[in-house]
Amino acid sequence: MSKQQSLDKIKDDIIAKNICPELAASSTQLVFGDGNIDSEIVFIGEAPGKNEDLQGLPFVGAAGKFLNEMLEGIGLKRQDVYITNIVKYRPPNNRDPLPDEKQAFLPFLRAQLEVIKPKLVATLGRHSMDCLLPGLQISKVHGQPKRYKGQVYLPLFHPAAALYNGSMRQTLIDDFAKIPRILAQIK
Repeated sequence: MSKQQSLDKIKDDIIAKNICPELAASSTQLVFGDGNIDSEIVFIGEAPGKNEDLQGLPFVGAAGKFLNEMLEGIGLKRQDVYITNIVKYRPPNNRDPLPDEKQAFLPFLRAQLEVIKPKLVATLGRHSMDCLLPGLQISKVHGQPKRYKGQVYLPLFHPAAALYNGSMRQTLIDDFAKIPRILAQIK
């Protein structure tokens, strides 16, 4: 089975197993992931927002525009990387994903990562970091690569944080600037 077929099967499994039916019922569609399935880096957010739900793609709203700018700042384009979320359906009123929703989707996220096999997983925000690097505080570890169970992770603040708090913008840009060097150092 090809990588794309494997990812399609994971997506089909989420629908067939009716994961988080209440979220599915209040969403337009499943937002699985987007980008280069052979990428060395995968970015993981928390859950789709309104624009993502309507378009079926992750990070297409204001936070996505800022993510695209930061990618360009390190010489990458959106189509060079893979972008997904832990939770694949939009929570009502853009609320934070609930712990049981994140747990329900985590096996599918892990399966996605297993297929893509990135050198680096960048978590965007505390929700995705908590799921993959439990027990850490993003304010203390952002921008610092962590190796956990054989995978290298880079906790980053969520791009939306910079939209609400201008002082976070430079922090995110600075953390992002470390990505090429981190990728080069991963064996």
